[in-house]
Amino acid sequence: MSDPSSLTIMFILELTYVAPLDRVDALLGEHVAWLDTHYAAGVFIASGRKEPRDGGVILAVGDDRAAMEELVATDPFALGGCATYRVTEFLATKVAPQLLPYQQQLPN
Repeated sequence: MSDPSSLTIMFILELTYVAPLDRVDALLGEHVAWLDTHYAAGVFIASGRKEPRDGGVILAVGDDRAAMEELVATDPFALGGCATYRVTEFLATKVAPQLLPYQQQLPN
């Protein structure tokens, strides 16, 4: 999945913590390893924590919404009951030059 042209849908993955930060921090290493795996696969293109620290955001590309929802369910934060996800699909019709491989066209 590392070829951006094969991934046609852009997603915003918004995490919201539903557990105290000490539980979140206990799973942080596993979460970062999970992120690294999906960066290496070309699925994640940006991520970070929200401010205030009540969750995070991941910018991702994928094949379909159902597959993305299955993917986020494998996050150690989700598996550990520390975070829930909101998955938002959008058409990236205008992008910075660095993101041109992910630019999309409006459907006819």
